[in-house]
Amino acid sequence: MTNDAGKDRDGGRKSGASGSSDCGAPRPLGGLVHTYQRYDPKDFPSPTAPPPDLASMGMEHMMRHGSMRRFTPEELANAVKLDISQFAGMGPALESLIAMLEERKRKILETYEVKSAVRDSERRVRGAAKEITPPKKYKDAFDAAVRDEQLSELEDLWYTSGGEKSPMNEPLLGLMHRLGEKYQVEELDSKYPFTGKQPTDTAAALQLKEELEAIDKLLEQLREALKNAKPAIIDMEELSRFAQEQDVQQLRDFAKQIEEYLNQIAEEQGLEKNADGYRLTPKAYRVFQGKLLQEIFSSLEAARSGRHEGPVSMDGAVELASTKPFEFGDSLANLDAPQSFINALLRERGVDRGGDTQARDLNAAGTADEPIANVAPGDRSSGRTAADATPRVKMRMLPVDMEIHRTRNNPKCATAVLLDMSGSMRNDGQYLNCKRMALALDGLIRREYPGDFLSFVEMYTLAKIRRSSEIIELMPKPVTIRNPVVRLKADMSDPKISEMQLPPHFTNIQHALRLARQMLTAQDTPNRQVILLTDGLPTAHFEGSELFMLYPPDPRTEQATLREALACKRDGITINIFLLPNWAQTSEDVAFARTIAEQTGGRVFFTAGNDVDRYVLWDYVSHRRKIIG
Repeated sequence: MTNDAGKDRDGGRKSGASGSSDCGAPRPLGGLVHTYQRYDPKDFPSPTAPPPDLASMGMEHMMRHGSMRRFTPEELANAVKLDISQFAGMGPALESLIAMLEERKRKILETYEVKSAVRDSERRVRGAAKEITPPKKYKDAFDAAVRDEQLSELEDLWYTSGGEKSPMNEPLLGLMHRLGEKYQVEELDSKYPFTGKQPTDTAAALQLKEELEAIDKLLEQLREALKNAKPAIIDMEELSRFAQEQDVQQLRDFAKQIEEYLNQIAEEQGLEKNADGYRLTPKAYRVFQGKLLQEIFSSLEAARSGRHEGPVSMDGAVELASTKPFEFGDSLANLDAPQSFINALLRERGVDRGGDTQARDLNAAGTADEPIANVAPGDRSSGRTAADATPRVKMRMLPVDMEIHRTRNNPKCATAVLLDMSGSMRNDGQYLNCKRMALALDGLIRREYPGDFLSFVEMYTLAKIRRSSEIIELMPKPVTIRNPVVRLKADMSDPKISEMQLPPHFTNIQHALRLARQMLTAQDTPNRQVILLTDGLPTAHFEGSELFMLYPPDPRTEQATLREALACKRDGITINIFLLPNWAQTSEDVAFARTIAEQTGGRVFFTAGNDVDRYVLWDYVSHRRKIIG
């Protein structure tokens, strides 16, 4: 084969040369025709293409299920979409198998016809029906079921007549079996376009149906594997019925190669594998937070230059590299000593620094107070040599020489995020958006503002402080009471009453605000805020030790919540509310959220749940800028 190809290549070159030498004769056709299939130099995969984001897929899975259970390899493979062009030879191998199965299916449809099998199945049903003589009380029902060919009616008749103890037991089961075969043959006839002429009976038609359905299933699996590079989803045992063993083994090798590739990427992204599957490590947690921030701030990339810094001021805590001339009132703690000494030396030497006449005047004034002897080389009139005079040059620093570093403020912010996990947050998956926002905000503060304080409060019938590592496990509480009107009260000081006895699906904003206020007032910063994510009015509150659970929302609960919000305002805490959409939301929900925000100097944001992470983070950054400015 190699020698023949070489001869063809030589022949092609000679033919082209002879054709070009004779300008008058037409150039002969021939040579080699190169055909490149499924190759586009623009779409050719880069060897540095980013690997699949396995950490984010695992985190999304855990957030949806609220559990840190092991992530199985099957779940990981189903969540990943790979580019098949990354694995050499897989695409052609799958395409050849698809072509082989399609050809086998085409031959079957062009060879057989199944109308004869439909007629045969009808004769079988009629013959089985004639063999049954039902009792008189069941005759009408039996005749109607046979006439209408209703399998369900025959099943009802079998149970009614006594089942296995009935004398019609075996004949009736045989009739139902024949009728079931007729259904399958009719389905085969309507599902596939047979164009052949070879007749079939019922048994042969059922075999064809089984084979064609197996081919269709394999074709679907192969096409899916061709799309997402997932040979593991192919039923290799079923494929071995139609394909050669070496082709099946090649797919098994590809599946093993992809499994090893995913294991390597999973390890790099913080997914730890053990006997039970994959476990998410803190590294995967950080990778997921980074992906969230990158996605949320993607539209800001062109304008961002790093951290969000505040305006320059002269009494800030952070020293900048840029400087300015000293002015009265500036702190000498920010003095740029090296540059100030250089300025003084230049002035003493009489160097004009940018035409500074004031410096020359001050230099003249300074020499009058304390003259400095300028000794020339070899000048012995003063009794000293130049070597003796050089280290003894006296210098006097004046205010005009001083350079002061510019500074900026870098205030600390304290934020408490209240996450509504009441029963209504399950609607439209709102709880997922809240958890995604909380993880993104935690990642933002850890990376960009490590000095800030951030805490999370889970809000339901009660409220609990949660660590950031617990956010992924939070789930909306199940609705345990479905009465249209609920009026409950529990004395939480009673040792006989525990949280497990309470219906958990109510919304206690008051308790959550109280916990947030207790945490934020302990922070040494005047910049305190609460970010409240909820979808409606509060339905639970405390009065002393008594817990009230009231639905529909009661003015008593609203007043108790508003009093706690005013207590937050007195402690310098701003409340920003992100009102999530809910099918049961009314104008009263909007009015109450606006009242709390107005009373505390905060704001209300109305946003779709899918964008809440983006709005919260952008508002956090802009709010921080406002604090600095």
